[in-house]
Amino acid sequence: MTHANVVRPVYTAVCVRSGDWWAVTVPEVPGVFTQARRLDQVERMAGDAVALLKKVPADSFEVVVTPQLAPDVAADVDAAKELRDTAERYQREATAAARAVATKLVGEYRLTLRDAARILGLSHQRIGQLVGSAPKD
Repeated sequence: MTHANVVRPVYTAVCVRSGDWWAVTVPEVPGVFTQARRLDQVERMAGDAVALLKKVPADSFEVVVTPQLAPDVAADVDAAKELRDTAERYQREATAAARAVATKLVGEYRLTLRDAARILGLSHQRIGQLVGSAPKD
């Protein structure tokens, strides 16, 4: 028996800082207004408000929390996220390169884990992990 994929409605909880609180509206559901001290509380609170006004179960839809920030702060957040993503990409590339050369040093050149570690500036335990996780041909 196959089940059709049911698409759940998605509502946007728009959050604007107001003093020590986040003022929350849901544009798709006029009349929904709530507030929260922290963003991690918004999804539940907005969900409860939407469920109450629409008279539907709170688990029948999704809520996407969207904080609204001043343009300069939003630009700083975007820049920080982009740098983090770039750093993660470079870290994956560095790990792949270290794995390849560690495998070559230990396998082809028959160096000990400690010698390969000394050459690569890593711990011998890390070399063991890299060599142990090398993709098999």
